[in-house]
Amino acid sequence: MKPGMESKSRFAVILAGGKGERFWPLSRQKQPKQLLSLFGKRSFLQETVDRVLPVVPKENVLVITNADQENAVRKQLPELPRANIIGEPCGRDTCAAVMLGAAVAGARCATGIIAFLPADHVIPEQRKFQRVLADCYAVAERGRVIVTIGIIPTEAATGYGYIRVGAPLPAPPGTKRLGTLFYKAERFVEKPNAEQAAQYVASGEYRWNAGMFVFSFVTITEALSMHQPEMAEVCRRWFDAAGTSKLSKILQQDYPSIRKTSIDYAVMERAQNVVVAAGDFAWDDVGSWNALYRHFPSDNSGNCVRGDVVQLDAARNLVFDFRKEQRGVIAILGVRDSVIVCTDDAVLVADKNQTQRIKELVARLGQSENHRRFL
Repeated sequence: MKPGMESKSRFAVILAGGKGERFWPLSRQKQPKQLLSLFGKRSFLQETVDRVLPVVPKENVLVITNADQENAVRKQLPELPRANIIGEPCGRDTCAAVMLGAAVAGARCATGIIAFLPADHVIPEQRKFQRVLADCYAVAERGRVIVTIGIIPTEAATGYGYIRVGAPLPAPPGTKRLGTLFYKAERFVEKPNAEQAAQYVASGEYRWNAGMFVFSFVTITEALSMHQPEMAEVCRRWFDAAGTSKLSKILQQDYPSIRKTSIDYAVMERAQNVVVAAGDFAWDDVGSWNALYRHFPSDNSGNCVRGDVVQLDAARNLVFDFRKEQRGVIAILGVRDSVIVCTDDAVLVADKNQTQRIKELVARLGQSENHRRFL
């Protein structure tokens, strides 16, 4: 293979189809978490693209979003070709998004190696991530394996799925040993309770499932044919239409009837050729308001605040003021373990231990005609 050819056959598909529920009221259907800028001037999505560009050429970075967010994504990523941003007609979970990304990338390069990466993660150690990602591409290029990045756990977290791994895999004969360790995936497990999570971490045999995958176009289409034949047939139709004006119409026809399922359940948990790369970089999927405690400083009482906040006898609260108009002081008195978030048109007040139920709250808003405008 000529120098530089490796990168030309490497694609990155950014999965950016979130609904904007977990960070309500700041996130909305047309401005979900991945389009927010919580830690600086760049959004989660923009930072995700920034991270992959040293490894993948710009013309090979694709973004799968949904139709409602397509214009906002284009506005945030003007450097990407227009054809590289694809809107799903409706949400059908990650399996459909992976199929679509694979079809478009495969139509451009049938021997391509494709990484699928969520758009809303925080990865401060970019160079470590890029090294691991480059090694994942190299392994996927060597044979028909599905590579997933398993994050080395730093705590007994109950909000993540886990992957049990076997012994480290040796480098194939005649190949260069890579800097990243790889393991055979033994078992995928759902989000555990606290006791199970503690056992997983103590054993040293488990990794957090970060939802990052790398495989060749040939490998994923073979896996779909074996484990999800109906979806494989749909993927073939999209492959045939990719790069033509027919694709949009075909997606409109196909998407409503596609079974809603994750790529983990549809393929990963069933396949026998999954290997796990040791993700030894700092990582956080920032899954709820509570996660911001890990990224912003707190005062002596454990209050994490953004904005003009005055507190008296209040402790362990997260108070964020995102108002742009008529912004004034927020005063809290005697409040404990709460999340308070203000925007120009809504205020959230929640028990810190209930923030995982914000999706239920958003669903309740959707049931009221008077409140749907806040979604």
